[in-house]
Amino acid sequence: MSYTIKAGDTLYEIAKAHDTTVAAIEKANPGINPKSLQVGQVIRLPGGGGPNPPKPPHEGDDNIVGAKGGRNNVGGEYVHYQGPASAYPPRDKWASYDALWKFNSGLIKNNASPQEIQWIKEAIETVSRSSRVDVRCILCIVVQESGGNPRVPTTNNGVRNPGLMQSHNGVEFNPAKPRESILQMVRDGTEGTQHGDGLKQLYKKYGNYYEAFRGYNSGSVNKGNLNDPVGATGDYVQKAANRLMGHVWPNQ
Repeated sequence: MSYTIKAGDTLYEIAKAHDTTVAAIEKANPGINPKSLQVGQVIRLPGGGGPNPPKPPHEGDDNIVGAKGGRNNVGGEYVHYQGPASAYPPRDKWASYDALWKFNSGLIKNNASPQEIQWIKEAIETVSRSSRVDVRCILCIVVQESGGNPRVPTTNNGVRNPGLMQSHNGVEFNPAKPRESILQMVRDGTEGTQHGDGLKQLYKKYGNYYEAFRGYNSGSVNKGNLNDPVGATGDYVQKAANRLMGHVWPNQ
Protein backbone atom coordinates (compact mmCIF):
# COMPACT_ATOMS: atom_id res chain seq x y z
CA MET A 1 0.00 0.00 0.00
CA SER A 2 1.25 3.48 -0.80
CA TYR A 3 0.88 6.71 1.19
CA THR A 4 1.28 10.32 0.04
CA ILE A 5 3.08 12.65 2.45
CA LYS A 6 1.03 15.62 3.69
CA ALA A 7 2.12 18.83 5.38
CA GLY A 8 3.24 18.16 8.96
CA ASP A 9 3.64 14.40 8.53
CA THR A 10 6.33 12.47 10.41
CA LEU A 11 7.21 8.81 10.04
CA TYR A 12 6.24 8.30 13.68
CA GLU A 13 2.72 9.63 13.14
CA ILE A 14 2.32 7.71 9.87
CA ALA A 15 3.47 4.50 11.55
CA LYS A 16 1.13 4.96 14.51
CA ALA A 17 -1.84 5.69 12.23
CA HIS A 18 -1.19 2.60 10.10
CA ASP A 19 -0.33 0.08 12.81
CA THR A 20 3.32 -0.32 11.88
CA THR A 21 6.72 1.00 13.01
CA VAL A 22 9.15 3.63 11.80
CA ALA A 23 11.77 0.91 11.29
CA ALA A 24 9.40 -1.09 9.10
CA ILE A 25 8.60 1.96 6.96
CA GLU A 26 12.31 2.74 6.57
CA LYS A 27 12.97 -0.87 5.53
CA ALA A 28 10.19 -0.67 2.92
CA ASN A 29 11.62 2.59 1.56
CA PRO A 30 15.42 2.28 1.18
CA GLY A 31 17.10 5.67 1.22
CA ILE A 32 14.19 7.55 2.78
CA ASN A 33 15.28 10.46 5.00
CA PRO A 34 12.83 10.90 7.91
CA LYS A 35 14.08 14.46 8.45
CA SER A 36 13.36 15.67 4.91
CA LEU A 37 9.96 14.27 3.94
CA GLN A 38 8.49 16.17 1.01
CA VAL A 39 4.81 17.03 0.64
CA GLY A 40 3.46 14.90 -2.21
CA GLN A 41 6.19 12.27 -1.79
CA VAL A 42 4.79 8.75 -2.15
CA ILE A 43 6.11 6.05 0.17
CA ARG A 44 5.35 2.37 0.62
CA LEU A 45 3.69 1.11 3.79
CA PRO A 46 4.70 -2.36 4.96
CA GLY A 47 2.14 -5.13 5.33
CA GLY A 48 -1.50 -4.25 4.94
CA GLY A 49 -0.86 -0.67 5.96
CA GLY A 50 -4.49 -0.08 6.84
CA PRO A 51 -5.35 2.78 9.18
CA ASN A 52 -5.23 1.89 12.84
CA PRO A 53 -8.79 2.48 14.13
CA PRO A 54 -8.85 5.34 16.63
CA LYS A 55 -9.52 4.37 20.22
CA PRO A 56 -12.02 6.37 22.22
CA PRO A 57 -10.21 8.09 25.11
CA HIS A 58 -11.46 8.44 28.62
CA GLU A 59 -12.83 11.80 29.62
CA GLY A 60 -10.07 14.31 30.32
CA ASP A 61 -7.41 12.37 28.38
CA ASP A 62 -4.06 14.06 29.07
CA ASN A 63 -2.99 13.56 25.44
CA ILE A 64 -5.92 15.54 24.03
CA VAL A 65 -5.24 19.27 24.07
CA GLY A 66 -8.14 21.11 25.71
CA ALA A 67 -9.83 17.98 27.08
CA LYS A 68 -9.51 19.23 30.64
CA GLY A 69 -10.71 22.50 32.07
CA GLY A 70 -13.39 24.95 31.07
CA ARG A 71 -16.95 25.57 32.20
CA ASN A 72 -19.01 22.42 32.53
CA ASN A 73 -22.13 23.91 31.00
CA VAL A 74 -23.30 25.73 27.89
CA GLY A 75 -25.69 28.65 27.63
CA GLY A 76 -25.73 32.39 27.37
CA GLU A 77 -26.71 34.69 24.55
CA TYR A 78 -24.74 35.40 21.40
CA VAL A 79 -22.05 38.06 21.93
CA HIS A 80 -20.95 40.36 19.11
CA TYR A 81 -17.23 40.19 19.72
CA GLN A 82 -15.16 42.56 17.62
CA GLY A 83 -11.69 44.02 17.28
CA PRO A 84 -8.37 42.19 17.72
CA ALA A 85 -7.81 38.75 19.24
CA SER A 86 -7.22 40.31 22.67
CA ALA A 87 -10.88 41.42 22.72
CA TYR A 88 -12.12 37.84 22.37
CA PRO A 89 -12.59 35.38 25.27
CA PRO A 90 -9.38 33.70 26.52
CA ARG A 91 -9.13 29.91 26.44
CA ASP A 92 -9.64 29.54 30.19
CA LYS A 93 -13.12 31.05 29.77
CA TRP A 94 -14.23 28.58 27.10
CA ALA A 95 -16.69 25.82 27.89
CA SER A 96 -15.25 22.38 28.59
CA TYR A 97 -14.85 19.87 25.80
CA ASP A 98 -17.28 17.51 27.48
CA ALA A 99 -19.95 20.21 27.66
CA LEU A 100 -19.33 21.33 24.09
CA TRP A 101 -19.47 17.77 22.76
CA LYS A 102 -22.74 17.02 24.55
CA PHE A 103 -24.34 20.12 23.08
CA ASN A 104 -22.87 19.97 19.57
CA SER A 105 -23.48 16.25 19.12
CA GLY A 106 -27.16 17.16 19.43
CA LEU A 107 -26.72 19.45 16.41
CA ILE A 108 -24.66 16.92 14.47
CA LYS A 109 -27.33 14.24 14.83
CA ASN A 110 -29.40 16.19 12.31
CA ASN A 111 -26.73 15.47 9.68
CA ALA A 112 -25.09 12.16 10.62
CA SER A 113 -25.97 8.70 11.86
CA PRO A 114 -25.15 7.61 15.43
CA GLN A 115 -22.23 5.54 14.11
CA GLU A 116 -20.92 8.46 12.05
CA ILE A 117 -21.20 10.74 15.08
CA GLN A 118 -19.02 8.33 17.06
CA TRP A 119 -16.47 8.25 14.22
CA ILE A 120 -16.45 12.05 14.08
CA LYS A 121 -15.77 12.21 17.83
CA GLU A 122 -12.98 9.66 17.52
CA ALA A 123 -11.47 11.55 14.59
CA ILE A 124 -11.54 14.91 16.40
CA GLU A 125 -9.86 13.44 19.47
CA THR A 126 -7.31 11.44 17.48
CA VAL A 127 -6.28 14.46 15.42
CA SER A 128 -6.06 16.66 18.52
CA ARG A 129 -3.54 14.19 19.94
CA SER A 130 -1.36 14.18 16.83
CA SER A 131 -1.64 17.86 15.91
CA ARG A 132 -1.69 19.35 19.44
CA VAL A 133 -4.56 21.60 18.35
CA ASP A 134 -7.17 22.27 21.04
CA VAL A 135 -9.88 19.64 20.61
CA ARG A 136 -12.58 22.25 21.23
CA CYS A 137 -11.39 24.29 18.27
CA ILE A 138 -11.49 21.28 15.96
CA LEU A 139 -15.00 20.41 17.11
CA CYS A 140 -16.31 23.95 16.70
CA ILE A 141 -14.86 24.40 13.22
CA VAL A 142 -16.31 21.03 12.15
CA VAL A 143 -19.75 22.22 13.29
CA GLN A 144 -19.27 25.68 11.80
CA GLU A 145 -18.11 24.47 8.40
CA SER A 146 -20.39 21.51 7.85
CA GLY A 147 -22.79 21.04 10.76
CA GLY A 148 -20.98 17.73 11.21
CA ASN A 149 -22.39 16.44 7.92
CA PRO A 150 -19.88 13.97 6.42
CA ARG A 151 -21.61 14.33 3.04
CA VAL A 152 -21.50 18.13 2.99
CA PRO A 153 -21.14 19.42 -0.61
CA THR A 154 -17.74 20.62 -1.74
CA THR A 155 -17.58 24.36 -2.35
CA ASN A 156 -15.31 26.04 -4.87
CA ASN A 157 -14.87 29.80 -5.00
CA GLY A 158 -11.48 29.63 -6.64
CA VAL A 159 -10.30 27.08 -4.09
CA ARG A 160 -11.79 23.60 -3.71
CA ASN A 161 -13.06 23.16 -0.12
CA PRO A 162 -14.37 19.64 0.64
CA GLY A 163 -15.27 17.66 3.70
CA LEU A 164 -16.26 18.14 7.31
CA MET A 165 -13.92 21.12 7.72
CA GLN A 166 -14.11 22.39 4.11
CA SER A 167 -10.34 21.93 3.90
CA HIS A 168 -7.95 23.22 1.26
CA ASN A 169 -8.43 20.68 -1.53
CA GLY A 170 -8.48 17.67 0.78
CA VAL A 171 -10.62 14.54 0.68
CA GLU A 172 -14.38 14.08 0.55
CA PHE A 173 -16.51 11.48 2.28
CA ASN A 174 -15.99 7.99 0.88
CA PRO A 175 -19.02 5.75 1.53
CA ALA A 176 -16.85 2.70 0.86
CA LYS A 177 -14.50 3.76 3.69
CA PRO A 178 -16.60 5.97 5.96
CA ARG A 179 -14.52 5.79 9.13
CA GLU A 180 -11.21 6.31 7.34
CA SER A 181 -12.50 9.20 5.23
CA ILE A 182 -14.03 10.94 8.26
CA LEU A 183 -10.65 10.75 9.99
CA GLN A 184 -8.88 12.09 6.91
CA MET A 185 -11.34 14.97 6.48
CA VAL A 186 -10.59 16.09 10.04
CA ARG A 187 -6.85 15.64 9.48
CA ASP A 188 -6.99 17.74 6.32
CA GLY A 189 -8.73 20.64 8.04
CA THR A 190 -6.58 20.51 11.15
CA GLU A 191 -3.15 19.46 9.90
CA GLY A 192 -3.42 20.93 6.41
CA THR A 193 -2.95 19.44 2.95
CA GLN A 194 -0.24 19.76 0.32
CA HIS A 195 -2.32 22.59 -1.13
CA GLY A 196 -2.87 24.73 1.97
CA ASP A 197 -2.61 25.20 5.72
CA GLY A 198 -4.83 23.78 8.42
CA LEU A 199 -5.51 25.04 11.93
CA LYS A 200 -2.19 23.63 13.15
CA GLN A 201 -0.05 25.67 10.77
CA LEU A 202 -2.18 28.80 11.18
CA TYR A 203 -2.02 28.65 14.98
CA LYS A 204 1.74 28.36 14.73
CA LYS A 205 1.84 31.30 12.32
CA TYR A 206 -0.38 33.68 14.27
CA GLY A 207 0.08 32.48 17.85
CA ASN A 208 -3.61 32.48 18.76
CA TYR A 209 -6.70 30.60 17.62
CA TYR A 210 -8.82 33.61 16.69
CA GLU A 211 -6.40 34.88 14.07
CA ALA A 212 -5.92 31.27 12.97
CA PHE A 213 -9.68 31.02 12.39
CA ARG A 214 -9.66 34.19 10.28
CA GLY A 215 -6.72 32.88 8.28
CA TYR A 216 -8.50 29.56 7.80
CA ASN A 217 -11.62 31.25 6.46
CA SER A 218 -10.07 34.11 4.51
CA GLY A 219 -6.46 33.25 3.77
CA SER A 220 -5.33 36.54 5.30
CA VAL A 221 -5.92 38.45 8.52
CA ASN A 222 -6.66 42.03 9.51
CA LYS A 223 -5.33 41.72 13.06
CA GLY A 224 -7.02 44.89 14.22
CA ASN A 225 -10.48 43.75 13.15
CA LEU A 226 -11.15 40.04 13.01
CA ASN A 227 -14.65 40.76 11.64
CA ASP A 228 -13.04 42.10 8.47
CA PRO A 229 -14.03 39.32 6.04
CA VAL A 230 -11.02 39.89 3.76
CA GLY A 231 -13.19 38.49 0.98
CA ALA A 232 -14.80 35.69 3.01
CA THR A 233 -17.28 35.48 5.94
CA GLY A 234 -17.34 38.54 8.19
CA ASP A 235 -18.69 36.94 11.38
CA TYR A 236 -16.69 33.71 11.04
CA VAL A 237 -14.39 34.35 14.03
CA GLN A 238 -17.21 35.85 16.07
CA LYS A 239 -19.32 32.71 15.60
CA ALA A 240 -16.39 30.44 16.41
CA ALA A 241 -15.82 32.36 19.65
CA ASN A 242 -19.49 32.00 20.61
CA ARG A 243 -19.31 28.26 19.89
CA LEU A 244 -16.25 27.91 22.10
CA MET A 245 -18.01 29.76 24.89
CA GLY A 246 -20.98 27.43 24.60
CA HIS A 247 -23.37 30.21 23.74
CA VAL A 248 -26.69 29.23 22.19
CA TRP A 249 -28.56 31.08 19.46
CA PRO A 250 -31.34 30.33 16.94
CA ASN A 251 -30.46 28.41 13.76
CA GLN A 252 -27.04 27.63 15.13
